[in-house]
Amino acid sequence: MSSNWHALYYPLKPGSEEKVKELFRISGRPQFEIFGDDGRLVGRLLGTMAFVGREMAVRVIEVEGPLGLVAAHMSKQEAVREFERELQEHLAVPRDMATPQGARDFFRHASMECVLSRRHDQ
Repeated sequence: MSSNWHALYYPLKPGSEEKVKELFRISGRPQFEIFGDDGRLVGRLLGTMAFVGREMAVRVIEVEGPLGLVAAHMSKQEAVREFERELQEHLAVPRDMATPQGARDFFRHASMECVLSRRHDQ
């Protein structure tokens, strides 16, 4: 299974940047393997980075598997649900991460496609 990079954009309320930085820093870890309804491994979360700037945050994730399955998986993870609940009050644009469909909708609207990835050794 090959991996893909995705970024998620979070528009923030003015003045909330420091609190959002702390929320990212203390957030828990989700289960990294993603299983289908039949119990087969269908994807993995390989890595996460978070960036916070003026009135915005960006989470960059590396995943194996379809982004829709990753989104649905994330909505079921307690560490993610807790982070999202605490983040909600700092967002300039509200969204629903409590349900798999809400998470898929958020990922569809907030995700950014990786169009360039360069490494010095490639």
